[in-house]
Amino acid sequence: MWLLRPPGVYAPQGDSELLVEALADAAVPRGARMLDICTGTGVVALAGARLGARQVHAVDLSARAALATAWNARLRGLPVRAHRGDFMAAARGRFDVVTANPPYVPHMGTGGDAGRRARAWNAGRDGRKVLDRICEAAPGLLADNGVLLVVHSAVSDPPRTLDLLHRAGLKAAVTARRTQPFGPVLRERAHWLEQQQLIAPGQRHEELVVIRADLTR
Repeated sequence: MWLLRPPGVYAPQGDSELLVEALADAAVPRGARMLDICTGTGVVALAGARLGARQVHAVDLSARAALATAWNARLRGLPVRAHRGDFMAAARGRFDVVTANPPYVPHMGTGGDAGRRARAWNAGRDGRKVLDRICEAAPGLLADNGVLLVVHSAVSDPPRTLDLLHRAGLKAAVTARRTQPFGPVLRERAHWLEQQQLIAPGQRHEELVVIRADLTR
């Protein structure tokens, strides 16, 4: 699918594709209210609208990403509203579906890789800077019987995501996986990741997972 993507906006990659597939498998209820966190070009938000969501709110810290999402939705006539800012500030009410492709790459915190563009992947030394906030916020974002779908790398500790979601009172499980070669960012950090024991020596591939969490009352 062709998408408007200004310079500096995260391009849809394997994680985006896996999340869209998981969203399709989740069977979005017709007329659902949806929130897409860290939307980038809006690719997942657009998929939700096409799958039957009546109202989709897409949030990103990047002004360019919010603009790209707004234009991509307008070009297709889809009910997606783009918001610039933190997802907790932009979210209003509760949602039947929440999707998230947050930054999840561990970051040493030094060097020239800390610009605005790198916000799309840098997530603190353990890769959990945004993931932990999403897990903690999930019960307050989801409507009754609502579904959260969040994608991230095995490098950033999926068992912790499951544990946080369970402790928050949600049913949670890994529902999709994909293994792929390291992209440019992980290749550049591979030796540091080895030193941190976040990957095995010589490992140059990552496993992506989608974790689904359900709020049932």
